[in-house]
Amino acid sequence: MSFRDLRNFTEMMRALGYPRLISMENFHTPNFMLVSEVLLWLVKRYEPQTDIPPDVETEQDRVFFIKAVAQFMATKVHIKLNTKKLYQADGYAVKELLKVTSVLYGAMNTKGVERADVSEEDSSKLKFDLGSKIADLKAARQLASEITSKGASLYDLLGKEVELREARTESIARPLEINEAEKMMKIAIDCVLEQVQKTKDMLNNVALDEASLEAKIEKRKLELERSQKRLQTLQSVRPAFMDEYEKIEKQLQKQYSSYLEKFRNLSYMEQLLDDHRRIEQEMFEEAANMLHLTQNRLKEEEQHLLKSGNNDDSDVEIQEDEGSDSEVEDRQIMKQRTTTETLLQGRAGARIVGTMQGGDTEEEEDSGDSEIDLDEDEDEEEDDMEDDSMEISPSKSSHRARKPEPLEESDNDF
Repeated sequence: MSFRDLRNFTEMMRALGYPRLISMENFHTPNFMLVSEVLLWLVKRYEPQTDIPPDVETEQDRVFFIKAVAQFMATKVHIKLNTKKLYQADGYAVKELLKVTSVLYGAMNTKGVERADVSEEDSSKLKFDLGSKIADLKAARQLASEITSKGASLYDLLGKEVELREARTESIARPLEINEAEKMMKIAIDCVLEQVQKTKDMLNNVALDEASLEAKIEKRKLELERSQKRLQTLQSVRPAFMDEYEKIEKQLQKQYSSYLEKFRNLSYMEQLLDDHRRIEQEMFEEAANMLHLTQNRLKEEEQHLLKSGNNDDSDVEIQEDEGSDSEVEDRQIMKQRTTTETLLQGRAGARIVGTMQGGDTEEEEDSGDSEIDLDEDEDEEEDDMEDDSMEISPSKSSHRARKPEPLEESDNDF
């Protein structure tokens, strides 16, 4: 018995919740009543439904009690207790009691934190997490099936035990022959020697393989060094065609810049040409619409004059004067229209004239002369259009002049 064991026992019992206060002085002398109470309390902690008689008055009752507790601990808890030391009920019994209390105290420490947070109502309820126990359940089922199969095979083998027992006894009773034993030993020795030789051969092969691999590694290292040196020399030497390459590259850069400039100029000129064509088309359409409107108006006036041709002489004279005035106005309008069209066309054409080069040359003077010629041609076209309009108007005037003849005769009568 030691002071440390007594102290640990008292602290464990206090932590486990033993209702009675235990001091270290209680076990200096034999105290069977205290030992029996502690044993009974520990048994109830393990199995509350256990029925162990608490009578310890007589010597036989005490012996029976100690045997019952030791048997319970051996079967249920798998703890072997020394009944003699327990029966002494002194400091040596504390060592045996410490075996039981240490197990309970360790279990309480592992679950102590969880139990402190759980209330008394929750601790009374059992909670099972079946999700985490599925693998254990499958393993348990597999083990159960294996146990049944092993038990069936064991039962069959035990049924053959009677026959096998006789054969076993016969073989044991038979005297051992030295020649056969020596022969079997030689065979076993030869097998072992053969395996040893194979192992040695494998080791020799490993050594050869290692040597060959080392030789290959060295060869590869030398090749790598040569390749690195060759690479360095190639990087340091300038190729013969490098100067020509750089020169051509500069020329290509210049050509590309000139190409970009020309491409931009070309795209700009194409855009200007498209704008000029669009403006010409709009002006042509406008002139055609104006001409169509004037022609319609002249036709309407002519029809109006033909309808009013049967009126009196005064009305005819007035109409002739008005018709002549309208014809003069129409001629003036057409002349102005044609002049404006030609001027606009001349201006639009003048926009196109020009070159990409600067400076005054003889070609520019020639182009100026050509512009003057174009203006003269346009004036001639205007005169031709006026002549055409005049050709149209005499026909109308002749047509109108035929009608007033009977009126003049009527004047002569008066």
